[in-house]
Amino acid sequence: MRKLSRILMVLVVLAIVAGGGLLATWDIPAPTTAVEETIDNSRFPK
Repeated sequence: MRKLSRILMVLVVLAIVAGGGLLATWDIPAPTTAVEETIDNSRFPK
């Protein structure tokens, strides 16, 4: 049982490290759709 726990712990740590590496190197494209929102004048300080 102790050996199985150690193997599972190593797999979890490797998965976390691999996920971090993926997120650090993944070139996520920026959104290409334009967003236009009208802001009411009452939101700005006078």
